[in-house]
Amino acid sequence: MSEPATPFPGGAVNRRRANRGTLGGAADRKVERPAPLRQAVYEALIELIVNRTLQPGQHLVEIELAEYLGVSRQPVREALQRLQTEGWVDLRPAQGAFVHTPTEEEADQLLSVRSVLETHSAKLAAEHATPEEVEMLRDLQGLGVAALKARDVDRLVSANADLHSFITTLSRNDVLAELIGLVDRRVRWYYTPIAGPRGEDAWAEHEQLIDAIAAGDAAEASRIMTVHTERTRLAYHEQRQARASS
Repeated sequence: MSEPATPFPGGAVNRRRANRGTLGGAADRKVERPAPLRQAVYEALIELIVNRTLQPGQHLVEIELAEYLGVSRQPVREALQRLQTEGWVDLRPAQGAFVHTPTEEEADQLLSVRSVLETHSAKLAAEHATPEEVEMLRDLQGLGVAALKARDVDRLVSANADLHSFITTLSRNDVLAELIGLVDRRVRWYYTPIAGPRGEDAWAEHEQLIDAIAAGDAAEASRIMTVHTERTRLAYHEQRQARASS
């Protein structure tokens, strides 16, 4: 079932942030000028979608987005067109632009591909990681656990992405890193609403994974990553089904 569209700004109040789904209560996020403006606006809008400030199904009004970002309507219009071609935004005739609502099949396909890629990444990381790099992994784990204790979902999502990204770096495989990079933002998009409920289990699994990498046990690292990513995939679907039935 599709998630209901909400007017912009506005929308359903998210439990973790009273103004999540709106821009009215948030501090303006002026884009930085040194980058090409259209690229800066594009990046800003993607981040607002990924972190769920802009909710799936939410109506996107050019003039409101332009005011929020401190730019004219033209780069916003160009960014929305690009986001539409990449599947982040739906442009509907006579209605305007809306944040894309991913289907169950879309999410399942992407999270399944992510599982395959990151399982191989974990295997290679166990084969190549140095003791110093393992300590860096443990530092990232500590940041995630701290965010979990603070119930800070934004930091939790960021810490999760950083840890997985560093495991990819440890694989020493540039092609694999490039492929994982292609799905990273969408993984964060799907992960954000389940980061809290999945938190304790996910970070316990991370600790087991780091131990396997530290031991150089490629088979065990692969197994743990497979289980870890599969549980995340199932948690996403369970969360979707719970919202649909509520």
